[in-house]
Amino acid sequence: MRWERQRVGSGEDPALPLGLPEPAERGSGRAGLRLPEPVPIEAGTEDAYAIEVQAKSIINRVPGESAVPFGWTVNPYRGCGHACRYCFARRTHTYLDLDAGHDFDSKIVVKVNAGALLRKELAGPRWTGEAIAMGTNTDPYQRAEGRYRLMREIISALRDRANPFSILTKGTLILRDLDLIVQAAEVAPVSVAVSVGSIDEGLWRAVEPGAPSPRRRLDVVRRFADAGIGCSVLMAPILPGLSDGPEQIDAAVRELVAAGASSITPLLLHLRPGAREWFRGWLQREHPELVPMYSRLYRNGSYLPKSYQRDVLARVAEAKQRHGVRPPQVPRFREVAGAARTDAEVEEVRQLSLL
Repeated sequence: MRWERQRVGSGEDPALPLGLPEPAERGSGRAGLRLPEPVPIEAGTEDAYAIEVQAKSIINRVPGESAVPFGWTVNPYRGCGHACRYCFARRTHTYLDLDAGHDFDSKIVVKVNAGALLRKELAGPRWTGEAIAMGTNTDPYQRAEGRYRLMREIISALRDRANPFSILTKGTLILRDLDLIVQAAEVAPVSVAVSVGSIDEGLWRAVEPGAPSPRRRLDVVRRFADAGIGCSVLMAPILPGLSDGPEQIDAAVRELVAAGASSITPLLLHLRPGAREWFRGWLQREHPELVPMYSRLYRNGSYLPKSYQRDVLARVAEAKQRHGVRPPQVPRFREVAGAARTDAEVEEVRQLSLL
């Protein structure tokens, strides 16, 4: 596969290109890579390690048919130590001949040259300074970031070019870079959002075992509000039968408002291939009583029925009204390009565009 030659390695064998390990049998589940000497990282799984690569490009164009409110992304990592059972990005690990389950949680691909490469691409004659979204695939502030510190270089590069950007994260490591984000916001539009689907500590430990607790994420919201940047919250995902009850939603909205969230955007669980199988396996082990309900709700695809979505979104809207949430502001970045394929995707685009 193409990314094999990007691997950072010893290069001890003069017959092999620098960084290319000895060939392994194709279909090994490692994209032709032999298992590396582990580069340990603190993560949600005990055997997590990093696979370091030299990226060839770092600013990614979003396909025009994609129903998302941004045109360009930067993703310094592939795979995520947050180990969220439901993560929609799980399937992307299969493109590397790794699996969408445990490999996604534990084999973290690190683009070690991300900062320097971004500076080069931002300075290129073809770059026109459009907004860049981060955290759209895997979390840039997952635990590997504590070791590699790629985001500090990335934000510095964006600040120095006065380039607009947005960040969506569950990671409290973003507070380390608060100073740079404040500086960047003085010269360009900057948007920060934190994902908090529920404040239930037990549910968090079960479905997001490697992510910081909801209470710690609320502190991120509070710190950004205090800094004058403002922080929106993606209330996601809301899980059927687990976090979608009126009392659960009201408690979450109340805490988010108290933390100073500038806006709250609910998003219900969607289960795409890769995530669907991994989440279902967890559900069968931990909540077998909910399996029939999930089979019924998701029998037609990745999204919940429109009627179910409307009921839950109405609960969130009522809770926001009770607790005094202001109407969301107009999106800072460009309008959504392309048409969504389903009503559920239209709703998702509308919600994401509010971040």
